[in-house]
Amino acid sequence: MQSLIRVKNLHKTFTLHQQQGVVLRVLEDISFEVAAGECVILHGQSGAGKSTLIRTLYGNYLPAGGSIQVLSHGEYIELVGAQPRTIMALRKEVMGYVSQFLRVIPRVSCLDVVMEPALARGWSRADAQARAEQLLTRLGIPKRLWGLAPGTFSGGEQQRVNIARGFIVSWPILLLDEPTASLDDKNRQVVLELIQEAKAAGSAIIGIFHDAIAREAVMDRRIALTSLELSDVA
Repeated sequence: MQSLIRVKNLHKTFTLHQQQGVVLRVLEDISFEVAAGECVILHGQSGAGKSTLIRTLYGNYLPAGGSIQVLSHGEYIELVGAQPRTIMALRKEVMGYVSQFLRVIPRVSCLDVVMEPALARGWSRADAQARAEQLLTRLGIPKRLWGLAPGTFSGGEQQRVNIARGFIVSWPILLLDEPTASLDDKNRQVVLELIQEAKAAGSAIIGIFHDAIAREAVMDRRIALTSLELSDVA
């Protein structure tokens, strides 16, 4: 099956300018591919760079070297060195991301937060709202909260809103950073069902799960990451 994302010789460092230019080597020579319908889990101890890798794939962090290619409209697009408009276009159509925390937007209702990716795709407001309401109901967010800004919600409620937003449309590539954190058993099961549905629809999924039960439920294979040592800039 064709790979939807190809990563080759990826490197990522952080320079600590306030600590005499110490370079923090986080990712080094990372290579892998993920095919449609496959869920790959990033595995490693805290500090091994799992979340950094997810954020680098999504374009939040600039890599120090290597290649990240994603399949879009039949051709591979290189993300390393790509223009911001290219990355934004891919985020709209190709690559979804569910982070650990919801980016709270003041005065924007829960329903509008969830609908935004669908509206950006050109869905009608009626269709986007119907899908958002379905997901919020499935994830146990009471209807009385739908018109309120999620900044007033509990951490678990915000995470469920975040998940609804991430799954409102189908993504060829889906990045998941601890999607079941802060959830009770019932809602964790709903999230696992959503992931399985995305896999069945052909999404290539890269995820981080500290929850062993959740990890084993969705994982096809794992990529092991190891912590790297600090090195000084000469």
